Amino acid sequence: MTQPLDRLKESPSQTAGPYVHIGLTPNFCGIGGVYQSDLGASMVNEKTKGERIGLEIRVLDGTGTPLRDALIEIWQADADGLYNSPAELRGVADPDFLGWGRCPSDMETGLCAFQTIKPGRVPFRDGRLMAPHVSLWIVARGINIGLHTRLYFSDEAKANAEDPILARIEQRVRVPTLIAERKGDSYIFDVHLQGEKETVFFDS
Repeated sequence: MTQPLDRLKESPSQTAGPYVHIGLTPNFCGIGGVYQSDLGASMVNEKTKGERIGLEIRVLDGTGTPLRDALIEIWQADADGLYNSPAELRGVADPDFLGWGRCPSDMETGLCAFQTIKPGRVPFRDGRLMAPHVSLWIVARGINIGLHTRLYFSDEAKANAEDPILARIEQRVRVPTLIAERKGDSYIFDVHLQGEKETVFFDS
């Protein structure tokens, strides 16, 4: 019996199983011949403009244990604050910067490591400049719907204080959950799924 069109039930959801890695990062899973390299594995080349940085990201469960089967996608502006997207109307983004990356967590340590560049500032919809940031999408076993959050930089205190998104977070005590700490040429960022340090997540 068909359902009335005005009362469709929600389709069942499922977690991001083992198949998310097989489908999105086959080379990581030892399945060759699909892609020369997994899509999103490399965001920069020798011509990419901007400050080269590493991002070391872990997803932690409620006990503080790293998830070893997470997968993270990131997207960001280039060094001049332009997106590599047909929707970018402010100028032309760096053609040598992909602007998007995908990385599965290391099966032993739970670490996702990206090589990218420090993004420039981009305008909020009202024209105010947002602080340099990277957007994250996270899936893993036990996460039915991908989680969205942002990563800001600890050495951008002035820009962070001016950021309209950070200013809108009701409990300012939660803003530190979005700040990545600098360590040499890299930034360290832990995504807490639960607990006192739970990361701020945004609606998709």
